[in-house]
Amino acid sequence: MLAAFVHEDLEWDRVTIWQVDERIVGDGHPDRNASQLWFVPAATELMPVTGDGLAAASMRYADGLPDRFDAVHLGLGSDGHTASWPPRPHDDADVVHRPTRVAMVGNFNGHGRMTLTRGPINAARSRLFLVAGADKAGVVRRWLDRDASMPATAVRRSGTTLFLDPPAARMIELGAADAAAATVRRR
Repeated sequence: MLAAFVHEDLEWDRVTIWQVDERIVGDGHPDRNASQLWFVPAATELMPVTGDGLAAASMRYADGLPDRFDAVHLGLGSDGHTASWPPRPHDDADVVHRPTRVAMVGNFNGHGRMTLTRGPINAARSRLFLVAGADKAGVVRRWLDRDASMPATAVRRSGTTLFLDPPAARMIELGAADAAAATVRRR
């Protein structure tokens, strides 16, 4: 999504990108989300995930966040997670409900994480999910059905747009009203 976005005619000097979540790994590590931002011609505020004192660093990052984001870009994991909100029975599954704006998560899918919590994500003017792959189709259906066992269902629906590739959208059946309002493009 970002690769397509950079070709838009924007005043890039007025754009700042803040990370939603990041793995606790060193700079330059291939698992870092930050490695996906190098080509974006905007200011970036990377999560401080290297060095000591990560809890204090996460609080400083939270203190620097804007009052409200214009848009938040999210993914959707095949286990129902978004940001770094792990599903149950993970020890940090409650991260989605924490009152802080940024939180630390223990080992989740191979790495500790720093993540925005529900507050700043849901307060944003808009949220965008980019979901690709057949392994996500069931999770998309569960999100649409409001399956509360999935962390991603804590994302506010109003102002949230799903961008799905055809395999991720394969389990969606549109009712007559939805079909009239939807435009479906296939490649």
